[in-house]
Amino acid sequence: MKNENTPPEVWKWEAPSGGTFANINRPIAGATHAQKLPVGLHPLQLYSLATPNGVKVTILLEELLAAGHDAEYDAYSIDINAGEQFGSGFVAINPNSKIPAMFDTDTGERIFESGAILLYLAEKFGAFIPGGQRTQCLNWLFWQMGSAPYLGGGFGHFYRYAPVKIEYCINRFAMEAKRQLDVLDRHLADNRYMCGEDYSIADMAIWSWYGALALGLVYDAATFLDTASYKNLMRWAKELEARPAVERAQMVNRTWGPLEGQLHERHHASDFELRTQDKLAKT
Repeated sequence: MKNENTPPEVWKWEAPSGGTFANINRPIAGATHAQKLPVGLHPLQLYSLATPNGVKVTILLEELLAAGHDAEYDAYSIDINAGEQFGSGFVAINPNSKIPAMFDTDTGERIFESGAILLYLAEKFGAFIPGGQRTQCLNWLFWQMGSAPYLGGGFGHFYRYAPVKIEYCINRFAMEAKRQLDVLDRHLADNRYMCGEDYSIADMAIWSWYGALALGLVYDAATFLDTASYKNLMRWAKELEARPAVERAQMVNRTWGPLEGQLHERHHASDFELRTQDKLAKT
């Protein structure tokens, strides 16, 4: 078989394995350096990046604001390529050193794991967990949290980021990614949203990974996975993409792509008009 490898009796970390993000991967936890996190004026302090896990939280925050809730927040970008997630301030909130992480100055709560943040905010504001649909909402929220590692760490890594394109790995995780897309497509054949007619945190969580994948926004794999063939999923993905809150959410803590789509820090609703990187570059 191609790319055969005989594992050692005891694995030892010797050097980065190559590929994107290899320079920040390590087999131990904890802070690598002292770094105090900035704190803004609002109760909710978000430390994140506009990856799928980061976007799902900003979608909820922007949707809460659009619905009239007092959910103003400060968002600061965490440069994971520079290892800022291993700073002492970030590790104090999230000992797992992954974005996103949130601190609620009103309650003193430190919240990490994107699904936990969604649930915390939905319960705090009493929104986006449909009445009578809590169990179904949480079913799909936890489905996303359990399934996405196969999509991101599995398919996304070996298809897009691995230094060597290993046929077995790509085929294995492409098969699982397509199975997951089929799960969603079948469910959405009979449901407008993940919880029937009710838009919820389950939609926000799933869209940030699977909707974005289907629309070609992550991994540039829509053609490879033939996502256009999942008609019900595509209908749902496009409907959510068109929501103004979803459009804004994708800009927050974004540090790549067109400058007009980058809002490295977000402190006020007016920042989308006044403080995107194209505007700041002119000052």
